[in-house]
Amino acid sequence: MSEPATEHKPFVPADQTIPELTVQAVVMGAVLGIIFAMSSTYVGLKMGLTVSASIPVAVLSITLFRWLKLRGTILENNIAQTTGSAGESLAAGVAFTLPSMLIMGFDIELTRILLVALLGGLIGVLMMIPLRHGLIVQEHGKLAYPEGTACADVLIVGEKGGTEAKTVFTGFFVGFGYNFLNLISKLWADAATFTTNFHGHLKKVMVAIEVSPPMLGVGYIIGPRVAATMLAGGLLAFVVLIPLIAMFHPGAATMSPGQIRGEYVLYIGAGAVAAGGFISLARSIPTIISAFSRGLSNLGVDKTATARVLRTEEDLSMKLVLAGAAMLAIAIFLAPVLDIDFLTALLVVVFGFFFVTVSSRITGEIGSSSNPISGMTIATLLLTCGLFVLLGRTGVGYKAMALSTAALVCVAASNGGTISQDLKTGYLVGATPRLQQIAIAVGVVTSAIAIGFTLLLILGSGETIQPVKHDGVKLTPTSETAKGPDGQTYKVAFHQETGSIKRGKYLVDDGGAPMFFIESAVEANYPYVLEKAQGKLPEGVVTATEGDATVLKHNGAVIGKVTGDELGIDRQSYRGVELTSEVNGLRLGHYLVDQQGQVVYFARKFTSKLDAPKAQLFALIIDGTLGGDLPWGLVLIGVFIAIILELVGVSALPFAVGLYLNISISGGVFIGGAIRWLVDRKRKGESATDAEFSPGMLMASGLIAGGSIAGVLQSAIVAGEVDKSFDWSGFLPTSLQTNHDWWPMMFFTAMVAALYWVAVKPKAALPTATVEKSK
Repeated sequence: MSEPATEHKPFVPADQTIPELTVQAVVMGAVLGIIFAMSSTYVGLKMGLTVSASIPVAVLSITLFRWLKLRGTILENNIAQTTGSAGESLAAGVAFTLPSMLIMGFDIELTRILLVALLGGLIGVLMMIPLRHGLIVQEHGKLAYPEGTACADVLIVGEKGGTEAKTVFTGFFVGFGYNFLNLISKLWADAATFTTNFHGHLKKVMVAIEVSPPMLGVGYIIGPRVAATMLAGGLLAFVVLIPLIAMFHPGAATMSPGQIRGEYVLYIGAGAVAAGGFISLARSIPTIISAFSRGLSNLGVDKTATARVLRTEEDLSMKLVLAGAAMLAIAIFLAPVLDIDFLTALLVVVFGFFFVTVSSRITGEIGSSSNPISGMTIATLLLTCGLFVLLGRTGVGYKAMALSTAALVCVAASNGGTISQDLKTGYLVGATPRLQQIAIAVGVVTSAIAIGFTLLLILGSGETIQPVKHDGVKLTPTSETAKGPDGQTYKVAFHQETGSIKRGKYLVDDGGAPMFFIESAVEANYPYVLEKAQGKLPEGVVTATEGDATVLKHNGAVIGKVTGDELGIDRQSYRGVELTSEVNGLRLGHYLVDQQGQVVYFARKFTSKLDAPKAQLFALIIDGTLGGDLPWGLVLIGVFIAIILELVGVSALPFAVGLYLNISISGGVFIGGAIRWLVDRKRKGESATDAEFSPGMLMASGLIAGGSIAGVLQSAIVAGEVDKSFDWSGFLPTSLQTNHDWWPMMFFTAMVAALYWVAVKPKAALPTATVEKSK
């Protein structure tokens, strides 16, 4: 038998009215929300996960109000964090799903991003209104809402004069400065890579660590268990599977570890992620059924039965909810860019209500970090695609419709979980729910705009242009035109069919013949930018076969290797060579040379590619159900790996994410998790709520935000074609320009030490928060 709800006494009594929904509170929240929306978009694209922004926003809001000499009440600070928290939740839904459009060969328009973020976010807001009383009020004492409770503690401590905002600011500026020097000024590589072949017994083994503030911060926040599980998945990929494939597959012997990963291991990882997400959702089925049934029963609760509705019980009206849901369904149907018919628009609203209910309940039980949003999106995709198959809606034309449906539901579910945490915070501090609901709707609008431009900026700056020759292929161009790397103007065409040429965006001539392939930011098969260059290989260079590679030798010493024939910007064929030693004034790197050894192009390595693991996964599901050629054998291997892990008691989803991601990301995350383990041992006895508000957590949040904003700035600089002006690598000694792995590790180690020092130093005495805890 469940325990009765505990008697509730908010910090601000229901009969007391103080400033709450003010212009300064909404503006503060909107600005902070935009910052965290931008950073969450970057991290979501890079890693396929985001972290809650409510506590950092609350801390920053309290401090900025003080610095600006503004009298911010506790309820105004609550409105600020409510408005600001929308940014992270919307960014998660958008960054996880919409890049799938590029993978399937479609374009992503700004209008599509804005509508998905805006309409999906508003669905989350509306659907949570009738659920608030049941989940937040009636279930008080039963549902913990850990982040919401911790955020209430922060607000109450701030009201009493305490704050730890300088820790967040320190993390922000350390993360921003570090990534500015790393990504923009290129003073050190963004990853340290270590390879070995165990004296020829096991080839292609590679371990790497991304020396990045966001990776370190995310690892610290998710903790040692999840971080170690992710690393284990990465080790399976790069220490076991890739060497195994190279050992037994004749065609893989001459491929690099990265190429083997792209051809084989990515599909295994995608299968594991899909299975892990589905298992995570299936495990939650009892909770889902309970959450949905209780949510429906709570819709009938008559809160107006009493003579007067308390201020702390005022919600937006059910009439607004019903009218708003109908208007949103019509808007989704009428928006031509979404290409959704009326039946599918109704599905979005129905699925949205169902998964907002589920998301809110699960968030109350286990917190936002463990909320299986990707699993809910997988379920939405499978249900939608299954219905499409039953109705005969298969083929390329329905893929974008299925993805838009899943994207809207993903944003709604993500935002629903965040709203429930915000409403829990408000319930504990004595806020007015109606005003919070208005505030987060404002946050949805402002954050949606920021996310739209940020996503396009990041994706646009990560494109690379590859010269192609596809004899006999003709594509249908659009009305859009673009300049090619040769300075000529071409028509733009999109190819979505699987077959002889890659799906995606092409520059074509007047006859429709492909001239250049525009590889998207979420693909990394061609991470180069070709630049005209001069120089010549030294006389007497010869080729020789060593192991699986064709190497270049000069005076008996290996100076590089041959990578094969490649097309230049002039679409002529050249020999690709990778120099590993400086010769004839040529720096290290990738070159295209003619038959006489004359250098024609330098292939500058491009580092703005993103893994977008969730987007890859959703594209895989759509391709597999609505048409497309998938290597199902590899996908099923990943599925069975996930099942085996669950059978031995290991959570499959974080392991599968590590298997799918580049090991450098898992390596960086693991370092953060290891530091958290050391800190937890040092700070034994700390409560869960205190841990959420600890200096280490705040520093880690700052590292994520600062490092990610520097990443967004890098995208803007690349898009503006002024990146060479910020490149300071030429000032380094030649020995350091070779990207020795110990060089970036020095700076990363210093940042790790700073995080540990901040996390373990004695916490300043803060006023005690008097928030009642759920049992």
